[in-house]
Formats: sequence, structure tokens, C-alpha cells
Amino acid sequence: QVQLVESGGGLVQPGGSLRLSCAASGSIFSIYDMNWYRQAPGKQRELVAAITSGGMTNYADSVKGRFTISRDNAKKMVYLQMNSLKPEDAAVYYCNADGTAMWKEADFWGQGTQVTVSS
Repeated sequence: QVQLVESGGGLVQPGGSLRLSCAASGSIFSIYDMNWYRQAPGKQRELVAAITSGGMTNYADSVKGRFTISRDNAKKMVYLQMNSLKPEDAAVYYCNADGTAMWKEADFWGQGTQVTVSS
């Protein structure tokens, strides 16, 4: 089992930066692929960034060059560094642990953290 708690959201001005954190519990955190999703009101949830258990990363086109996903397996943490933030980045950001390749029920979500980008 994996339990996830996001933090680090808040209000930031356009062009500013935030670092989101996701704290995980569970002894097998290191073998999960980890993802950040976001959802704005009235919009579909979208995958923002992904990092595999081996450290390979991928990003939505809209955030490439601005966001960086990373993980620290020793600390059971995953991060999303968000730079050059735009108003359209405002959303609730969710951390996801995906171990479904190992076990079909191994898909876990945090409660979300709000990111607001406004002057």
C-alpha cells in the first residue's frame, strides 16, 4: 500500500516558482512510477509530469522546459519544481503512484494541493 500527501501549493505571481512535494508511505515506494496530474475547474484532469522507478521522465508539452519532476527514494518523496508559472497553470495538483504493472489495484492518489497563479 502507498499513501500520498501533497504539499507546497499556494498563491504565486505569474513568472514565479513553486515546488510541490509528495510524501509517500510504504516500503516499496521505489518500484512505483510516480506522476503529477492537475485539474482546473471545468477541465479534464491531465498528466503533467511522470517519473519511472528508473528515473526516466516525461512531461506534458505545455510544461516542458518549465517544470521538473524528481524523486528521492530514500526519503520516499517526489517533487515537482514549477518555474515560470502562468495563469493557465492554476489547478489542483495531484500526486499519483502507479504500480499497476505489478498489481492491478496498485494505483494510489493524494488529496491534492491547490496552485493559484495570479497578480
